[in-house]
Order: sequence, then structure tokens, then C-alpha cells
Amino acid sequence: MSTMAVPDIAVAPVDEGFWTRSRKVGLTLLGLGLLSAVLFGALATDQQARFTLSDDAAGAALEINGTIGAILFGIITIAAGAALLAGVPKRWFLPVLGVGLVGFVLSFLCWQVSAAPAGQNFMPLVNIIRGTFILALPLIFGALAGVLCERSGVVNVAIEGQLLMGAFSGALFGSISGSVWVGLVAAAIGGAFISLLLAVFAIRYLVDQVVMGIVLNLLAVGVTGFLYERLMQTDAEKYNSAPRFSNWEIPLLKDIPVLGPALFRGNIFLYLGLVLVLVIHIGLFRTRWGLRTRSVGEHPIAADTLGVKVLRVRYRNVLLAGVVAGIGGASYTLALYSFTKNMIGGKGFIALAALIFGRWNPTGALLAALFFGFADQLATYLGAISSSIPSQFLAMLPYLATILAVAGLVGRVRAPAADGKPYIKG
Repeated sequence: MSTMAVPDIAVAPVDEGFWTRSRKVGLTLLGLGLLSAVLFGALATDQQARFTLSDDAAGAALEINGTIGAILFGIITIAAGAALLAGVPKRWFLPVLGVGLVGFVLSFLCWQVSAAPAGQNFMPLVNIIRGTFILALPLIFGALAGVLCERSGVVNVAIEGQLLMGAFSGALFGSISGSVWVGLVAAAIGGAFISLLLAVFAIRYLVDQVVMGIVLNLLAVGVTGFLYERLMQTDAEKYNSAPRFSNWEIPLLKDIPVLGPALFRGNIFLYLGLVLVLVIHIGLFRTRWGLRTRSVGEHPIAADTLGVKVLRVRYRNVLLAGVVAGIGGASYTLALYSFTKNMIGGKGFIALAALIFGRWNPTGALLAALFFGFADQLATYLGAISSSIPSQFLAMLPYLATILAVAGLVGRVRAPAADGKPYIKG
């Protein structure tokens, strides 16, 4: 068996001086901690903030005085910021950052939950975790589609269109056939169709990949919108009433406190998304296919010299990415909703941000998608408890989290070296 090494690419070190990335983030955390301890502590009430271990107000709960909790978690955030500002070993950066962000969020929640109207001053953790995963599902599938493309050297801005075409195809063919499985296959084919166009024009005809992705998104919006008005609106019973996947309960695991009801009583898309993260991660970093994919994305000339069919690898992975994204689109129409025009609503672009936030790594993309899903779920929860925060701001929360994560938390990242660069075989 032959082996192939991916050439290392030399990157000149950057002298950041005193204000390193770690210290800048530490200063930001320090400010957030002061905001939490002072402002959130002042706005919180002496009512107990209850975090129930169920999906309603009943049962066991973690309780803390609202004011004390807001100040205490604010101090934890201050401590994390001070540690980063003082300088910590590089391997401790992410754990300390995580502690600081969790402290800030908990301080905020102590304020909001304790200040909620009587009877609403509780947060059901099972509901929050379940909602986070449901809202993150299209982002997980979309980000994985981005990983498959960009690790091969093809920029995938068309995730939005792939998700949308998958949602539409799943709804249409699932309704006509009366079968969720037919709908699922149709969704995969719909996403692959958009990917095929991306592959042909970007790889074969060398069209600018970013421009092509935007065009394909507009094409998907136009085609699905036209067919929606001509078919689904005129006869929704026949064309837009697809059956839904039921929830599957996993014995024993479903009885684990909090996580069991939230994660192991879900539908096929939840399990499939988590399995795909594991499979793609192992595939990329532990198999010959993954080695060839990464070599094509980093140094296609060297890969070609060693006998790798660069264009074939790119075609195959871009099509596979469309299948994954198409299934992600079906998580809307075969599990939750009926199809509506442009129902993805920008989630494909958030998936692209999750891909960058996760550093082109399947596991990192999963964590980033969950971060954005939690922001979305938190906005829904705050609206339900009549939060004093304006509803317009709550609607912006997931997108603000996206901007802050990509611009402020990721720091300096490097995409695969050949990402977006067409390869012309000599």
C-alpha cells in the first residue's frame, strides 16, 4: 500500500506584540464580566432562578437566587478574562474562554429567569437542549457539506440553495408518494442537483466559485418559489402534505437525566446528523479517502504528481456534499413543517459561518452549529417568558452571535490552501 504525505506549507510567524489574540479576548471577557456582575446583578431580582431538569416546571431543579447568581457568574467571567489577560498557555485558551462565555450566559439567564413573571421564572433544560439540537440540525448538515467541499478545494457558498432544494424535493415527492423514505431520497437528489451544477461550472468551466454559489442560491429560490406557487399553493393536499418521520426512542439511553429525553427520543435526522459528524471526521483524518481529499484541498499539484485524480476527487466530494445538505433540508419538511417559499431563511450562510468557526473540522462545525442553535433557541425562550429585551433584538440574536463568533472568537484561521482555486491539469 502506497502512502502519500501532504506537503507542509510554511507560514511566516506574526509578531502580535503585547496585545496577542489571547489578551484581546481576555480584555473583552473582562468587560463582559463587569457588565454581568454590575448590570445583570442590578436588574436581577431576589426570586429564585429555577433550571428544571425536565421539559416543564415540574420535577427536580437547580435553583439560585437571581441577584446572587448574576453577580457570582459575572465574577467567574471576570476571572476567566483576567486569566487570559495575564497570559495562559495556549492549550488552556479554549477551556478558559469556554468558562468565561458560559459564566456570562448563566449570569444573563439568572437575570432573565428571576425577573420573569410569576409562574414563568424557570428554564426547562430538556426543552432548551432539545430545541437547540433541532434548530442546529440544518446547520450541522450544511456545515458538513461545506467541510466536504472546501477540504477538496471548492468553496461552497451554495449551501443555502442545497438546503432549500432538499427541503422542496422532500416535501414534493414525499407528498406525491406518501412515503417519507421516497421524500428523503428525493431530498438527497435535489441537493446533489445543485452540487452538480456547482461542480460542473466551478471545476470544468472554471467559473468563480463564490459567484457561482450565489447564482445557484438565487436559482434554487426562483425554481422552488415558482413550483411552490404553481403546484403547492394550488393543491397543498396533493403536493405539500408529506408524511413526517416519527421520533425513535433508544432504550436505556432515553432514561438518562436531561440528556436522555432531549437527545435519545428524536427523529432520524438527529441521529443521522450525529453519526455523519463521526463518520466524516474519521474519514477525513483516518482513511485513504480523507488523505487524498485533504491533499487535493491543500496541494493539488503534488497530489496529481503522486497519482491522485484531483478533478475526480473534487467532483465526487462536491456531489456527496449536495447529498448531505439535501438531507439537511429535508429535516424541515419531513419532520417539522410544510414547505414555504425561501423557508431556509439564511441558515445556509450561518452554516457557512459554522464551518469557519469550526475551522473546517467536522467536530468543530458541530460545536459551532450547536452554539448558533442555542442562540436561536434562547431567543425563542426569552420571547416566551415576556422578556424586557425588545423582540426585534431577540430575532437578531442568532445572527449577532454569528458575527461575533466569526469576527471575534475565531481569531486568525487558515482555510485549505487550494480552497477556491481552480485546478487545470497540465
